[in-house]
Formats: sequence, C-alpha cells, structure tokens
Amino acid sequence: MEYVISLLSPMWSGAQVTLKLFVITMLLSIPLGLTLALVRISRFRSLSAAVGAYIWLMRGTPLMLQLLFIYFALPFVPVIGVRLPDFPSAVVAFALNYAAYFAEIFRAGIQSIDRGQYEGAKVLGLTYGQTMRRIILPQMWTRILPPVSNETITLVKDTSLIYVLALNDLLRVARGMVQRDFTFTPFIVAGCFYLGMTLILTWVFQYLERRHARFDA
Repeated sequence: MEYVISLLSPMWSGAQVTLKLFVITMLLSIPLGLTLALVRISRFRSLSAAVGAYIWLMRGTPLMLQLLFIYFALPFVPVIGVRLPDFPSAVVAFALNYAAYFAEIFRAGIQSIDRGQYEGAKVLGLTYGQTMRRIILPQMWTRILPPVSNETITLVKDTSLIYVLALNDLLRVARGMVQRDFTFTPFIVAGCFYLGMTLILTWVFQYLERRHARFDA
C-alpha cells in the first residue's frame, strides 16, 4: 500500500499534462469544428469541398501519424517549414484531428433540424446568422450530447499517444516506473486515473442530458 501511495504524486504530475492537453484540445477543437460544420453545409461549393477533403484526411489517417508528421516532418515542408516544440505539436495535432470529428457531429446535428424551422425564422424576418444562433444551434446541442460525450471520453484516452513525443504524461510516467521497479502496479494505478477522469466526464454529460431532457419535456 505504501508503494501505491508513493506513486500518486508523480502520477498526478503526469495526469496534469494529460488534463492540460485535454482542456486545450476541447477549447480549440469545438469552435473550430463548429466553424468547419457551418462551412461544410454552406452554399459555397468550393469551400464545402475543401472542408470535406480536410475532414476525410484527418479522419482517415491515424492520430499518431499526424502527431509524428507535425513534430518531425512539418519543419521540412516547403514554404511552411515550422518547427514546433513537443507540447504545441501535440496541441495542434489533437485540435486539428478532433475538430474534424466534431465537425461531422455538428453537421449531422444541424441537418437533423426540420427545414420548416428555417422557413418559420425567415417569415419572422430573422437572418441566417440569427436563425442559426437563436433557433438551430440551441436545438443542435441537445441532440449531439451523446456523440460529443463519446468523442470527449475517447479524447481522454487518446492523450496517451503523446508518449511518442517523449512528453511526461500519465502513461509515460507509469511506463518509466514499471521499467524502474519491475512491477505492473504503476500501469494499474494509471488505469485508475484514466477511469476516474472518464467517470467524471460521464457524470457531467449524463447531467447535461437529463437537464436538456427536462427542458424539452
């Protein structure tokens, strides 16, 4: 038991890196995903096609490959040639990747709203922007909570991929202790940390779903 307690402090330090990446990714990917979704369903076909190609690329290639590309290959790309430190590289890769997934969720949510509501808003004299902000998007958020919950929980687990960039996240700290102490106990403790984080997120989204269900009743 004393050994497990001794693991908690370094594990928490690693968990802070994990949580930091999670929070920044959410703050960046959700607004970016919403913007991409709005462009995707817009009447500008060239922009819509470009966004569709971007979403296809980000969803069709592994996140780890995107991480490695941004960190190792991006500096050698002509014209761009940007070298990012390890953590900013992880932020860029995760934000761009999850924005693509959120964009598809948002697009489906927006398109699930009955077209009659657009027509009703037009009769009331609302602009397209006002219709989206006041009528469509509030209903969309209610409908997309379950898939957003799934993606958010997946994000917590995907943060473990940053070990390839030698960042001292929760999994890398646990792996170092396993190699040092020749015991799998740190992996079990790390698993408990991940389970705790996903449990909290599950409770939050369940509360939001119940709250919206009460308002819709």
